[in-house]
Amino acid sequence: MGNVMNHRVAAFLIVGCLFTVTALVAAEPEMFESASPVEEVRQQIEKLPKNTSWWNANGEDMAWNNKNLNRIFPTVNVYRAGPVRELDRQLMPEIADLEVDTPSGPMRFADFLHSDLSTCMGMVILHRGKIVFEVYPRMEPYERPIYWSVTKVLVSAVVSILEDRGQVEIDKSIETYIPELSGSSYAGITVRNILDMATGVNCSEEYYDTSSCYYRLMETTGEARWDEKSADNPYEYIASLKVGKFAEQGTSYEYGSINTYILGWLVEKLTGMPFQDALSREIWTQIGAESDAAFLAPRYGVPVFDGGFLGRLLDVARFGLLFTPSYSVVSDRKIISDRHIEMLKNGGRPELLANARGGAPDGITKKTVKHNVYQWDQVFTNNDVYKGGWAGQGLLVNPDRDLVAVYAGYFNEDQSELSVLPRLRQVLNGVFGEVDPPE
Repeated sequence: MGNVMNHRVAAFLIVGCLFTVTALVAAEPEMFESASPVEEVRQQIEKLPKNTSWWNANGEDMAWNNKNLNRIFPTVNVYRAGPVRELDRQLMPEIADLEVDTPSGPMRFADFLHSDLSTCMGMVILHRGKIVFEVYPRMEPYERPIYWSVTKVLVSAVVSILEDRGQVEIDKSIETYIPELSGSSYAGITVRNILDMATGVNCSEEYYDTSSCYYRLMETTGEARWDEKSADNPYEYIASLKVGKFAEQGTSYEYGSINTYILGWLVEKLTGMPFQDALSREIWTQIGAESDAAFLAPRYGVPVFDGGFLGRLLDVARFGLLFTPSYSVVSDRKIISDRHIEMLKNGGRPELLANARGGAPDGITKKTVKHNVYQWDQVFTNNDVYKGGWAGQGLLVNPDRDLVAVYAGYFNEDQSELSVLPRLRQVLNGVFGEVDPPE
């Protein structure tokens, strides 16, 4: 009898094990497929411009570059830690189906993103901490595209955290924390005016004039083509910069990525660590990210503070959640304070955009935009807080409506693609309410 029972138990265990193995196999995710075959990688790297900066390539070459910069240049890690904080999916078909305006007539939002009118590579929208829309028309979900100037609000977010701790007072001049700037054009400029791009310093954002103040800064980091005539590194270059003023500080807005370099340097001074490590400590290890992120760092391991961030769309969306009531989906503690969120919504200075050098930036009207603030480009009247990137990237957060939207993209050969932002906002307003006032 005992032998019979033993055989039955053994048979039960074998069947149970087979069932368990079968269940495990069935539950495995789809097989990983490489987004770029070996031959394509070699060919694309061979096609990089030889006598100019690598980003002087539009169209499909830019699309490939924007998703594969980690194959081309040195990078520095932004580290994740702990278990992944999963994002629930509660897809809303009405987002995909809502019609947006195009020169060709109304078009479903999802169709627009996949059409030749758009160069959007991927987009994620979160509402109340859940994924309500997710598409990848021209990339794989695991790829880490570049976000260009969306990077700037990662830097300002870390500054805000240090501000909340009392490690920096934004009304003090920058040389209080970076004495090396005491002999430069930035001496006497407050941290707040650097955050709001209201320094009045004459260093315009010139991407193609190789003699310009900003282009020469890009040379020092390897963001632009470096040669023996270029300055050695961004710290020494900015410290020695004497270019005069076009306005008194705090009176006029002028977009300038050099401001972000100074803020990254400020973080390094205050924390005693490279910026990417400070970002890792303060944010990336705290949000249950799926993947390590990275910064381009082509020369000396110095991160491209102003636009070199590489990360998964869903992880950038997790960062965006820190500015919403659903922050607890990704973090057990409030990393971005209510004080700072209130500052973003209502603490900007409308006069800066009103008196912007060369006029208000494209697409900004007094009826729909309240102000810029803390490196964010635009805070709209419905409290959409937005930061854009140079070649079709964007991050939008709305603390009031508990919304986050993030997308990546590139330029067509002739830059004929339609802007994503107005159509995204048309969809968000259409689905979630709070329509902007008429123009």
